[in-house]
Amino acid sequence: MISEFTSIRNWKKSEICAFAWHPHTPKCAIALKDNSVKIFSGKSEIVSNLKHRLQQCVSALAWKHHSASVLAVACKTCILIWRVDPSSLSTRPAASAAQVLAYQGHGPVTSLAWDPKGGLLASASPSDTAMLIWDVAKGACTVLRRFGGGGVSHLRWSPDGERLFAATPSQMFRVWETQTWQCERWTQLNGRCQAACWSPDGRMLLFATENEPIIYSLKFNKESTTDLIGGSKAAIVCADLSEIAYDQEDEVIKIGGLVQDMALNETGERLAVSFKPNEKNDNLSSLVALFNVGQMQLLELIPIGFVQGEPGNILQMFSFEPTFNEGALLTMVWEDGKVTYVPLFFLSSHDLEQQQNNYLHSIPDQFPQQQN
Repeated sequence: MISEFTSIRNWKKSEICAFAWHPHTPKCAIALKDNSVKIFSGKSEIVSNLKHRLQQCVSALAWKHHSASVLAVACKTCILIWRVDPSSLSTRPAASAAQVLAYQGHGPVTSLAWDPKGGLLASASPSDTAMLIWDVAKGACTVLRRFGGGGVSHLRWSPDGERLFAATPSQMFRVWETQTWQCERWTQLNGRCQAACWSPDGRMLLFATENEPIIYSLKFNKESTTDLIGGSKAAIVCADLSEIAYDQEDEVIKIGGLVQDMALNETGERLAVSFKPNEKNDNLSSLVALFNVGQMQLLELIPIGFVQGEPGNILQMFSFEPTFNEGALLTMVWEDGKVTYVPLFFLSSHDLEQQQNNYLHSIPDQFPQQQN
């Protein structure tokens, strides 16, 4: 079950079982096959090694927002909340530093999502029809259960904190508003939802299903109400990713097909998409397609290239490092345990606008002023 619903492509074979960047500082957590979790920081040579008797079958990691030390670990029978002091010189925090969150029948936990605004943590299991919202400080949870769809397979909290996306193992997903915890559902998908991500402002949800080479978008109003989540009634096709072939240096490259996963960078200007391999094209398992994201009148995805790994090495997962300020930094996790980084250098729209404004303000100083 974990292999089917975790974000790792081949969870059983991969040396790395989960990976997560900290949202505010260059620090990452990596879960290994031996059930240990290691924390690497760009500001320190000390590598913390987290181990606990309940830390089994780790499938997801999530750092708490506005905190340098709190890490949630999704395990087979519970969630562990580690508090790792970034100033500590210890490489092996005691097991007592971990808080255990457990609820009967809620496991294995395969997805976690922190509230960007506060201390709430959402957890999900494909075998549990309930989604749990944890008040971590109190160690208590609120059970949100809706019948239909089976369990809950994937969670994505919108960056503005207003909505929570919850996919199911069936042809349906829900979007919850986080004030009164009402939800709307979208049904009749062509298979279950395979991947999803929010735009930085929380107004746009991109998603793909397991049986179509298509990326859809749903637009949401700025603010939801108690009786309406604010989402469009129907999704819009914004990209057809059907396989195409082209020549490159006497070699035919085939790219496209069914989506495995996708991610937007922090500014929402670059989209990375991986694909499910098929019998005719094994290269898809080591390849990520890159898109420039335009949002003038309608969302527009413009292909700008792809990144391919070493032959025979399978890409397990990828994400963008959220604090990189010179464009976007794509992080790629491979089956053999390697982690590689691909910098995509560009000026963000915000920086470009700021430069244009500075230039316009400097124009009067470049010409002599008329003297009275």
